[in-house]
Amino acid sequence: MVDFDELVEKVITGEIKLHQVERYTNGDKRLATEIRRRALEKKFGVSLENIGHYSIDPERVIGKNIENMIGVVQIPMGVAGPLKINGEYAKGEFYIPLATTEGALVASVNRGCSALTAAGGVKTTIIDDKMTRAPLLKCPDARRAREVAEWVKANIEYLQEKAVSKVTRHGKLRDVKPHIVGNNLYLRFEFETGDAMGMNMVTISSEEIMKVIEEEFPDVKYLALSGNLCVDKKPNAMNFINGRGKTVIAEAIIPREIVEKKLKTTPELIAEVNYRKNLVGSAQAGSYGFNAHFANIVGAIFLATGQDEAQITEGSHGITLAEVTPEGDLYISVTMPSLEIGTVGGGTRVPTQREALSIMGVAGGGEPPGTNARKFAEIIAGAVLAGELSLLAAIAAKHLAKAHAELGR
Repeated sequence: MVDFDELVEKVITGEIKLHQVERYTNGDKRLATEIRRRALEKKFGVSLENIGHYSIDPERVIGKNIENMIGVVQIPMGVAGPLKINGEYAKGEFYIPLATTEGALVASVNRGCSALTAAGGVKTTIIDDKMTRAPLLKCPDARRAREVAEWVKANIEYLQEKAVSKVTRHGKLRDVKPHIVGNNLYLRFEFETGDAMGMNMVTISSEEIMKVIEEEFPDVKYLALSGNLCVDKKPNAMNFINGRGKTVIAEAIIPREIVEKKLKTTPELIAEVNYRKNLVGSAQAGSYGFNAHFANIVGAIFLATGQDEAQITEGSHGITLAEVTPEGDLYISVTMPSLEIGTVGGGTRVPTQREALSIMGVAGGGEPPGTNARKFAEIIAGAVLAGELSLLAAIAAKHLAKAHAELGR
């Protein structure tokens, strides 16, 4: 019989560590969650009542998505749309779930969706699709590093059979981009990962590849599974230029009449604001984000759908372009080089996040594998375009401060 109060006291005194509570609840993860939360309440004299209200089942997420669970943080979720997308994978009208505490964000994206849909929709194009991992090898010298790199490049299929296929049925090694610095060899492996974002898959696969390389080259030392050229969860030029995850472009031509009627400005003003703000201003700032606010939309969608929130960093990389067409209409596009997303695995298994994915018809795996994740990438890019269009229009029309005063305060 579990004595709740006794266990709470032992957690408070440190006799039972936070990660050990399940051992004393006969594996009951919900009870362990309550004990940890109650211990914090008593220790610090606070109420965690709202953190303790949730629908997520601790039995399903502890050990897979979270450790030392005490409850949940709830973020309001809104929806923007419909947004018409004319993509290679996403076709039709979509509603986009956005989890945020920033007033005016959902309204702004919604306005952009309205303008883009009225203009005939967004055209989306997947340019590339890969997940990378870049292990670090220490070689005797640069020449040996080059020899190893050349051998790896010539043996992609062998490494797939000998290493990758041993640990995954879904991952495929498609290429490697070596980088040599002194006697250091960084092997930036590129994998296909189906509908998974794929970090776990490529990490485990890369570990197996390192074993094969060390057997082939005994004088080479495997030092680190990640040599920081992957590049994961950090602002960087590598992903900005070469891409990671999905590289996707969303674009649209918006007739002048719609710009003037729905967005209360002109194509010329939007194009000029974009040039002077997003391009010149971002260059002066040394930014990897030549855009107005990719991160706002990417972040809200990531939180809603169970993506890795740290990868909002790379998701915010990208370029917004706007120009006036010969006919006097507005051409606008967003180029997103590093959108690291999935529809299976990780946080997508959490019931609330899976439900958010289902709103867009992308929950779970696609047929053939990879199609759901690509569809999801196109939807995100379309939503980002809507957000960029609306914000640029608000700035051009001098409406930004007014919108935030009305909706964000």
